[in-house]
Amino acid sequence: MLRLYTHPACLQHDPGEGHPESPSRLRSVLRALDHDRFAALDRIEAPRATREQLLRVHGADHVDSILAIAPAGGTVRLDEDTLMSPGSAEAALRAAGALVAAVDLAMAGGGRAFCAVRPPGHHATRTQAMGFCLFNNVAVAAAHAIAEHGLKRIAIADFDVHHGNGTQDIFERDPRVLFVSSHQSPLYPETGREDERGAGNIVNATLAAGDGSQEFRELWEGALLPRLYAFKPQLVLISAGFDAHRADPLAQLRLDTEDYAWITGRLVDLAHAHAADRLVSTLEGGYDLQALAASVGAHVAELMA
Repeated sequence: MLRLYTHPACLQHDPGEGHPESPSRLRSVLRALDHDRFAALDRIEAPRATREQLLRVHGADHVDSILAIAPAGGTVRLDEDTLMSPGSAEAALRAAGALVAAVDLAMAGGGRAFCAVRPPGHHATRTQAMGFCLFNNVAVAAAHAIAEHGLKRIAIADFDVHHGNGTQDIFERDPRVLFVSSHQSPLYPETGREDERGAGNIVNATLAAGDGSQEFRELWEGALLPRLYAFKPQLVLISAGFDAHRADPLAQLRLDTEDYAWITGRLVDLAHAHAADRLVSTLEGGYDLQALAASVGAHVAELMA
């Protein structure tokens, strides 16, 4: 049974009117999953991440500063794109906590999970919130799997249109974690060159504006999936961004909903082959609400298969 982790607090993070990373994103996802074909989802309320769990991947100054920001009203701007509202710290704790809980249940009995949470996480570095992200949710999950479950090979697959610079920053010298990413280049955050290899555990594969299904699938088949299979991960984590969709306003790739079903199916096959079906996926980007809802639906349907 596929587990769905979410929490109402994730709707209370509100960067303000007109911001693309709005509560409407999560509402559209949850509406899409409130459908008869998803009736079998095991819906679980996300707990809070602990400070100890956050400190495995973030500096104490960063954790404490984020948790201390509680605007009485309105927003506090951390950088040009990243803002916090009165509910943001709680939302960030629940988002990271969802992945920790999902890893624990996956390790207890195998199986898969999707975390419908926000704010997203893959741009947050050890010391900096950026790119709409406060804490690096998927990194917190990977570090928890190492610290609490003794795993030695964790794969993070990131198909968001933007490079997961924060995840790379956190793990680029840790060979226990293989980070593979497909992303548009050039594009924010202007990282993720193919010669950025870390300790041999970073695999970046770039797409150009206008690239679509064929280029995306060839990149994964030729460059990324072979590295994932060779690594033989004990746990598969997915940074599931859906902003490479042709309808998305923040980038210029041309993926379709079916491409997300395809890559999800391939990653499910990977988890089945090497990780005893242990797979945890988390929502990253995706800013056209209709395309996001359809793409998440396709993603979750494959995770349930």
